[in-house]
Amino acid sequence: MQSSQFSFSIDEFKQTIRDVLVQAKDGGATDCEAEVSQGFGQEVTVRQGEVETIEYHRDKGLGITVYFGEQRGHASTSDLRPQAVRDSVAAALSIAKHTASDEFSGLADEERLARDIIDLDLHHPWRLPVEQAIAQAKAIEAAAFAVDARIANSEGASISTHESLFVYGNSRGFLAGYPSSRHGMSCAVIAEDGGGMQRDYWYTTARDAAGLEMAEAVGRRGGERAVRRLGARKIDTMETPVIFEAPVASTLLGHFTAAVSGGGLYRKASFLLDSLGEQIFAPLVQIQELPHLAKGIASSPFDNEGVATCSRDVVKDGVVQGYFLSSYSARKLGMQTTGNAGGCHNLVVQSSGQDLAGLLKQMGRGLLVTELLGQGVNPVTGDYSRGAAGFWVEDGEIAYPVEEITIAGNLREMFQRIAAVGNDIEVRGARQCGSILLECMKVAGN
Repeated sequence: MQSSQFSFSIDEFKQTIRDVLVQAKDGGATDCEAEVSQGFGQEVTVRQGEVETIEYHRDKGLGITVYFGEQRGHASTSDLRPQAVRDSVAAALSIAKHTASDEFSGLADEERLARDIIDLDLHHPWRLPVEQAIAQAKAIEAAAFAVDARIANSEGASISTHESLFVYGNSRGFLAGYPSSRHGMSCAVIAEDGGGMQRDYWYTTARDAAGLEMAEAVGRRGGERAVRRLGARKIDTMETPVIFEAPVASTLLGHFTAAVSGGGLYRKASFLLDSLGEQIFAPLVQIQELPHLAKGIASSPFDNEGVATCSRDVVKDGVVQGYFLSSYSARKLGMQTTGNAGGCHNLVVQSSGQDLAGLLKQMGRGLLVTELLGQGVNPVTGDYSRGAAGFWVEDGEIAYPVEEITIAGNLREMFQRIAAVGNDIEVRGARQCGSILLECMKVAGN
């Protein structure tokens, strides 16, 4: 059900788009597309048992793109009054007349546009009075402090709610939109003993507040993660098996998606050029894009160009089956759009069956990485070097925490060395995978 707190209805937004399309055509444009959106939300942060911030936000905006053949112009406005909309259309038309031609620009092909818009159950308002939000944030932080007396400080506990509504339309007959929501809880605390201080955090996010972890569970996990890092030490420089814990394992998936996305490919700024049909991962790796998951964090019936999304294999038995392309990047590459203008939609890595404890047993001896630091990844060569913290593992059990180390390798080799994928998936964003075990990486320490 659409929230009554939206300032504009979806029908009003559709009429705004229709008006824009007519005005652009009257101005001589051969094609036009526009998106109009609004959003509102609330965030409450508590620190040391006291309210630190209460934030409310409400915004709206209209983006207009017009084409004169292969010339493109864009303008935007946050003022949705009729005169402001007309002025923005005029600005886009003026810009288009003075831009260089680009043979690859233009709207998505008409036959690729979504016609049957699937309801993916993405809108779940959370009517959370600020007093209740404060009480829940305090409960999160209190649960973290209750874990251990060595938890000495807090960076705060937060509760956030957000709703949005958008409509996209173009001159090829597409006009659709939908409301959505996203809510979250988080907590970050600092543990301290004679050996120093350690910080860690936990958070949960969902379309529907009923899908969030319990407030006390968020605080407890944040507290436990901070305390278990006390007494961290360096380890010797070596080559060893490495497990990326689920919350950081998704970053490996992020490096892959960036490398096989249109911009990097047509600019030849990717270490995975011409990788379609190539064995990039170990044969056990299966990756699917599932854009139609009900309540999915990155679910959508169509992409930012109105192209219909569909479920597909991205990697099968380690072999790359598809890229992530918009209409523009696809044309640059002589290919077809994959419905990924705006990004990927629920990229899911299939588990090989083990939970994290099972992965630790399989590894036997090695490094469990729970935090990554720095940005030492070269997207052109695939060279990988990042600061890390986590735990040393002996005989399949966590032995002690480690810090101030660097892990290094090359992403091509790392992908080939994946030995197992856990079932401990944390659903927090567009990329979803469990913990990942790599057969070997270089670890720099003492």
